[in-house]
Amino acid sequence: MQTYLAIDIGASSGRHIVAWEENGAVRTEEVYRFPNGVTESDGHLIWDIDALERHVREGILLARAAYPEIASLSIDTWGVDYVLLRGDEPILPCYAYRDRRTEAAIDAVHAILPFSELYRRTGIQFQPFTSIYQLYADKLAGRLDGATGFLMLPCYLMYRLTGVKAHEYTNATTMGLVNAETGEFDTEIIEALQLPKHLFGKLSMPGTPVGSYEGIPVVLCATHDTGSAVEGIPMEVDAPYISSGTWSLLGVKTERPITDAASEAANYSNEGGVGYNRYQKNIMGMWIVNRLRDELCPGKPFGEIVAAARESSYSETVDANDPAFLAPQSMRAAFDAALCERPKSCGDYFRCAYRSLAESYRQALCELEQNTGRTYDRLYIVGGGAKNGFLNELTERATGKRVVALPIEATALGNLKMQMRHR
Repeated sequence: MQTYLAIDIGASSGRHIVAWEENGAVRTEEVYRFPNGVTESDGHLIWDIDALERHVREGILLARAAYPEIASLSIDTWGVDYVLLRGDEPILPCYAYRDRRTEAAIDAVHAILPFSELYRRTGIQFQPFTSIYQLYADKLAGRLDGATGFLMLPCYLMYRLTGVKAHEYTNATTMGLVNAETGEFDTEIIEALQLPKHLFGKLSMPGTPVGSYEGIPVVLCATHDTGSAVEGIPMEVDAPYISSGTWSLLGVKTERPITDAASEAANYSNEGGVGYNRYQKNIMGMWIVNRLRDELCPGKPFGEIVAAARESSYSETVDANDPAFLAPQSMRAAFDAALCERPKSCGDYFRCAYRSLAESYRQALCELEQNTGRTYDRLYIVGGGAKNGFLNELTERATGKRVVALPIEATALGNLKMQMRHR
């Protein structure tokens, strides 16, 4: 039996999922799961890339023990984060996107290229952690001196397996450095910021073979996890989607990037898809819920948390996309500061969080329909958040759309779909 292996790594965990075709359907089995998360070092938030690599290799070993005939494998992760290289070795640390090191770099970049110009060229929404600001922070800190290259995290991990360095298109578009029209790195932006030109190679599309690991072919999927997630959604009709995890990625497929002033004002992004553009927006997502849980009721089952939120009658909401919620020392304190009436119970906090997310979805959908000139009657939700029936109900009520919740491993399925398509 021919099988395929998807290695899907998120900000809080990673998983190895094996798939095969049986009676016209794709069957899957999770063979390995491992924890992930940022660590703090010298006042900065970093990723332990050595631990990630060890887990990747361990999971492949276990997958192969259970399924010897693996036709190919691929890796996807979140976007924007990368590993600088000096020759074949990483330049450490590997900073995490929630680290605050870009704060000085943002104004410096915009003094050279105003954001409106960056948006016109790339169509990428403003986020303080976008790779363009991370790379400029590296430049200011001297970390680019002697750097011979960089690889986005999934391509770095595949390089460690194969020895082949590749820049995959969908993940590269999250950097804010890929031209929306040409689909290649924008040399004028790179020259204006005086970033080393040799760092930016040719982009490869999903489906491109990149080498092999112990006899297993390694293929590029859509290595940005949202790119794979959108590929994995079994849509009956073209409609907006939310990939609901640490972040909520809300968007829709379009034929071409939309980089007009209204899209810039709404902070919509245009990221690479597999033969289409993903017109989407980052919304804070389950990050705020998970952080509240860590502070208020560590380890409490989410079923009990949702039940408490349902029972609460708390009525206030917050702006879920306010930067105050990005990486606060205390998520509870961030909520308290944003609310007129302090919540009295855990259920109050979680009801506020879920209702705030649903409201942010409503606002984003209104902007999406206005900017694309289309209206939709349904909304697909995939990822971990799709399992939350209460949030789905709130979202349906807030947006007026029929919510189609698919609690499936959409990212892994999209990863696998690309491998099977290019076998």
